[in-house]
Amino acid sequence: MKRITLCFCLILSICTALPAAATSLLPLSLEQLSTRADLIFYGKVISNEVKKDTQSGQIATFTEFEVIDAIKGSVGSKHSIKQIGGFDKNSNTRLMIRGVPKFIIDEEYVVFLPKKSSLGFCSPLGLHQGSFSVQTENGEKIISNGRHLAEQPDTINHNVQIPLAVRADKPSQSRLNDFINTVRAYNTP
Repeated sequence: MKRITLCFCLILSICTALPAAATSLLPLSLEQLSTRADLIFYGKVISNEVKKDTQSGQIATFTEFEVIDAIKGSVGSKHSIKQIGGFDKNSNTRLMIRGVPKFIIDEEYVVFLPKKSSLGFCSPLGLHQGSFSVQTENGEKIISNGRHLAEQPDTINHNVQIPLAVRADKPSQSRLNDFINTVRAYNTP
């Protein structure tokens, strides 16, 4: 019995000594995403390149978007973002960061971005929360990030909350134009 107890204690000690890593974020409402973002745009991914970043020395994914609609902030016809992580085929090195969204070439997204870091990194606000994919269903542009859009977390200013029209049969989806108009309304003085 002493050996079993000793083995159990040894295993428990080893497990608790190992570093633990997790990404945990508080849910952000559409109002919070809209007002905290420095730049919001609707765009189509035209390229993804994973390579070692010369500025930080880390593996990074460089995603270039063709901007379809500038919703908030100043942006040109194309915009690139640099996110930490990815798989660099040249060095056969992978750096995986949980929660960092992946963007697929030829897919469309509405992206909520903060200011770039001092090293030029810029992932969407709330990581996956600030990235909404756009799909076409029955000839209509629909937006979603998988979250229930009608049930938003509490906002700071309850008087400002603007309702977002969502699909009754799929509450995680909204019409793209309704979504963009709601985001713009949050940023109107």
